[in-house]
Amino acid sequence: MSEPAEPKEYKDTLNLPKTEFPMKGNLVALEPKMLAWWELKDTYAKLLKKNAAQKPFVFHDGPPYANGHAHVGHALNRVLKDIIVKYQNLLGHPCDFVPGWDCHGLPIEQAVEKRLREKKIDKRTLGREEFLEQCRAFANEFVGVQREELKRLGLFGDWEHPYLTLSFAYEAQEIRELAKMADKGLLYRRKKPVYWCLTDQTALAEAEVEYDDHTSPSLYVAFQEVAPSTLPEALRSHLPGRAGKLETAFPFLAGRAVDFVIWTTTPWTLPANLAIAVHPTIEYVFYELGPRVLVLAKDLLPQALAEIAPGDVALKDVQVKGTTVAASSLVDAKRILGYAAGSDLEGYAYQHPFIDRTGAIILGEHVTLEAGTGLVHTAPGHGQDDYVVGLQYGLEVYNPVKSDGRYDDTVKPDFLVGLKVFEANPRVVELLVEKGVLLSVPGASVKHSYPHCWRCHNPVIFLGTNQWFVALDDENGLRKKALAEIDKVSWVPKWGRERIHSMLENRPDWCISRQRTWGVPIPVALCEHCEEPVISAALMNNVADAVEKEGVGVWYRTPVADFLPPGFVCAKCGKSELRRETDILDVWFDSAVSFAAVMEKRKQLPLPMDLYLEGSDQHRGWFHSSLLVSTATRGHAPYKTVLTHGFVVDGAGRKMSKSVGNTIAPEKVIAQYGAEVLRLWVASSDYRDDIRLSDLILKGLSEGYRKIRNTLRYALSNLYDFDPARDAVPSAELLPLDRWARERFADLTRRVQAGYDAYEFHVVFHAVVDFCGTDLSAVYFDILKDRLYTSKTVGPARRSAQTVLFELARDLLRMLSPVMSFTAEEAWQHLPGEKAESVFLAGFPVSDAQPNPALMERYAQLFAVRSAVQKHLEAARRDKVIGASLEAKVILTATGAGRALLESAKVELPGLLIVSGVELAERAGEKSVAVEGVLADGGVLSVEVALADGTKCPRCWTYAREVEQGAEVCNKCQTALG
Repeated sequence: MSEPAEPKEYKDTLNLPKTEFPMKGNLVALEPKMLAWWELKDTYAKLLKKNAAQKPFVFHDGPPYANGHAHVGHALNRVLKDIIVKYQNLLGHPCDFVPGWDCHGLPIEQAVEKRLREKKIDKRTLGREEFLEQCRAFANEFVGVQREELKRLGLFGDWEHPYLTLSFAYEAQEIRELAKMADKGLLYRRKKPVYWCLTDQTALAEAEVEYDDHTSPSLYVAFQEVAPSTLPEALRSHLPGRAGKLETAFPFLAGRAVDFVIWTTTPWTLPANLAIAVHPTIEYVFYELGPRVLVLAKDLLPQALAEIAPGDVALKDVQVKGTTVAASSLVDAKRILGYAAGSDLEGYAYQHPFIDRTGAIILGEHVTLEAGTGLVHTAPGHGQDDYVVGLQYGLEVYNPVKSDGRYDDTVKPDFLVGLKVFEANPRVVELLVEKGVLLSVPGASVKHSYPHCWRCHNPVIFLGTNQWFVALDDENGLRKKALAEIDKVSWVPKWGRERIHSMLENRPDWCISRQRTWGVPIPVALCEHCEEPVISAALMNNVADAVEKEGVGVWYRTPVADFLPPGFVCAKCGKSELRRETDILDVWFDSAVSFAAVMEKRKQLPLPMDLYLEGSDQHRGWFHSSLLVSTATRGHAPYKTVLTHGFVVDGAGRKMSKSVGNTIAPEKVIAQYGAEVLRLWVASSDYRDDIRLSDLILKGLSEGYRKIRNTLRYALSNLYDFDPARDAVPSAELLPLDRWARERFADLTRRVQAGYDAYEFHVVFHAVVDFCGTDLSAVYFDILKDRLYTSKTVGPARRSAQTVLFELARDLLRMLSPVMSFTAEEAWQHLPGEKAESVFLAGFPVSDAQPNPALMERYAQLFAVRSAVQKHLEAARRDKVIGASLEAKVILTATGAGRALLESAKVELPGLLIVSGVELAERAGEKSVAVEGVLADGGVLSVEVALADGTKCPRCWTYAREVEQGAEVCNKCQTALG
């Protein structure tokens, strides 16, 4: 069958698609122009003004740190926030997003010190205020850098008026919030062990400590029992009176030397040992080993014996080193002399292994059977649990280590004075060997999880120093109140509740002081004579008023008496000589008060706010500290919902690191693909877990982007002559297939809105991509081409299709704009008819399509038939029976209700199947192939593909008998041309 040449004049009669919306996005060139257009049109301000009368959605930004360029983690965080800001505004809720920056703290201070060194400037030659100004300038510099880098992502927000924790107004409000906490009695100063970074020489908060593997010495040390009467009287007053040594209560120990055995990985803390803690209910054993009787937890005895080796202790009968021996086999039941509960051991005494000091056996609930011996070396100046139990027994918070990590002159023995603690470890081990009390191999070590500073990544220690704390468990019960507030918050994902609950439940009091320069001062006066602190809300508020005008430097240059009433004297000693506290506030306190300094004071927005969103590390950081401050000062949490995202990892799931070389800079992605691709990466990922990013992943996103862009282009290219005000077809007059597409899109709209509402943006993205590829491109658009291109230009069939195409394009752009902001705005400008100036001013789509289950079921059946027929058409093409599908006619038979379905759709079927003709036969012919499982009632569909009757129409390319009989075009085209 020959194909006639297509007359050129017929091509001119077709409604061929045309649009200036390009096939390729060329995002790298488009995006800067779009950013400039939004700024020129003041789009975000217009959006807020449009929504001003509606209930606001209060979304508060957690401030990133202003000390470097924006990284891909910033991009993830900010795009997630931007999707929410735009979606809420599309819904009509004004969401005035104020971006912020955290501007104080050690990293900036260190960076400024480095710059000074590079300029050959000695920091010590600068006054405090001059150094503060250097830090302020550095922070402002990188606020500017990050702001431009983040705006490039197409983010909406009040970028010209961000909040900065270094602004005078913010610093003043921070001090006012501290004053409120002080007024409630929550602020106290005490010598207490805190995490201490030896590198940075400052205290660290819980949120500033990370855990990593570290190798430490592993020592089992014997502490020889002595008479309780040798204990200091102050300590004995806290202990049960013991008449004599252990042998008094345990006669089988008479005449024997008894050693309490501890295990430690920090030999440098042994000079500060003041007690040994045991658990009251753990069972302990008296185990005979050589000339000694060892006291250990019964359940840990096998493990301890496996570690104890012969040496200077002369344990000749235990040969473990270098031999493979089951730990349990080391225990000789004959050597067990007896048992005692921990409570039976309380009050007995021991001699310090190398210092002229006696210590007591005390009780502690923190003692466990996880490792060691069940007897815990206790140094209240070097551990939180040690400190807590020490308070119960009146132990001194003794710390012989200075801020630089060197022993001071109170330490014994004298040769340790001036040594750094980690350098002292081998010296202490040597001393233990010399004294004959080391039970394990001198060089033994253990690899374990150990706290490190999150900035310098060096191991930290516990040091007992004077610090400022927020009390969590005093009569105010801040911990209890905050834990109750956690259960009133919606946590997304739900595991966030357990994470923050466990962190708050188990944390010590909040250490809010830091021994640095760049930060907000703690406005407290200290008595020069007795060290009594003057914790006064009035003093703090006076300082806050001055700071709001002049900045934090005013605290350091103004006599402290100027902030106090005339004639003020110390309440404890009556002296008037006072000095200012020079410690600054923890940066987590800085960011914690942002709800008060920004949203309450600046925006006059009430608490709690609708949403906080940050990375999962903020359960111990910003979420945590904000909860404590707000609960302390307002009585409730500052947020209703907390949304958490994971961290960015590479394509193999590894943490991104400059040293590994697997980082991907946002500017590189933008330069290669455009910011839109970064936005798609965020939206397509389930951000609740760690999110993978690689070049391969970015390239893969182009397929989804292409499907969406092609969908938009198809619709726009067929709307070039469509004016919705003039040409739109009323819903009741739409053709059935168009009503089907409209209802399918209504279902998508509902699913997309549910996805946005649940913050499941990956559900939104994949639902839209699937709809574009499956419902539209593979079905609706495929079927629609003939009607759009060959039908009468202004006829009802074409206008019906155009009406739905217009609605699809218009509403797809509105629902996609929070994610594909650049592309949605670009396409919006090509949309015909009168419309909002920007897609963001058009609101979120609400479909008025009425559910029609019968229609949807009918087309589900017809499309099942279509799918079955397409397989046979493909086979016919493969067998060279036909070329294009329009060369075919299809002969169908069906049993049961399927017959009636096909009869009702007889006129539609050629268009649905994209063939030139469809015949409905009474029964299957010889060449028909039966297809089961297609018809809903279980009937059988039979399909036969044959060559179409007639000759090819030169206009629409369908085959028709009238053309074969001499007509220039088919009857359908004659109608279109009439």
